[in-house]
Parts: sequence; structure tokens; C-alpha cells
Amino acid sequence: MANIESQISKLLQNSKVREFMRFCIVGGVATFIHYGIYLLLLWIKGAGGENSLFTNAAYSIGYIVAFVCNFYLSAHFTFKSNTSVKRGVGFALSHGVNYLLHLAFLNLFLWIGIPETWAPIPVFCIVIPINFILVRYVFRSKYFK
Repeated sequence: MANIESQISKLLQNSKVREFMRFCIVGGVATFIHYGIYLLLLWIKGAGGENSLFTNAAYSIGYIVAFVCNFYLSAHFTFKSNTSVKRGVGFALSHGVNYLLHLAFLNLFLWIGIPETWAPIPVFCIVIPINFILVRYVFRSKYFK
């Protein structure tokens, strides 16, 4: 048991592991905001059948609000760096790719019959790891300082 605790302690001392843990916290907050706004807008829409245009708009509004929170939290908390115009542009570009992946997978899962309230969950599982790689590149690359 002491060996396991020692291994965990050693793992937690690794700066990349701590950075990834902070990313997960920030990502969790951003995902909660995104999904919460999406569900709220679907609830406001109420019954009346599926409307993919409204569903995509609700998903996009949630994404945009979460994006703003995510940028500041990622810069200051996750990657311990300052915000800059270059980082903002890089973050926006990485999230542009991320957003397109979100919409593509959301519509794929809606098309195969997953209910609109549940469809974002597999989207998050697929796209969030890709987003980590893109955002980490922006905050660690010499090109975006």
C-alpha cells in the first residue's frame, strides 16, 4: 500500500500531470457551462419536435459562453501564462477546429438517433482530448507568445 501511495505522490509531482489535471478541472467547468446553457435553451424551446437549426444554435450559444470562460481559465489557471492577442488568436483558431468537430459529431449522433439532450455527451468524450492537444500547443508554442 505504501508503494502505491509513493507512486501516486511521484506522479502528482510531475508538472505535465498537474497541468493535465488543471486542464480537466477547467474543461469540466467549461463543459458544465456549455451543456447547462444548451439544456436550458432546449428547455425554453419546450415541446414541439426536434428542430436541428434550433438545436445547433443552442449548442453554439453554449459553446461561445464556455469559450470565453475557458480562455481565461486556461491561460491563468491551467497553463499559468498571460493572455495576449497572439494567444487569443491561437486559442480562437484551435477552438474553431474544435467547434467544427463538436457540430459534426453532434449532428452525427442526432442523425443516428441519440436524443438531443444526450447527444452532447459522446461528443464531449471524443472532442475534449483533441482540444487539450490543440490548446496546449497554443499556450506552450513559441509562435503564440
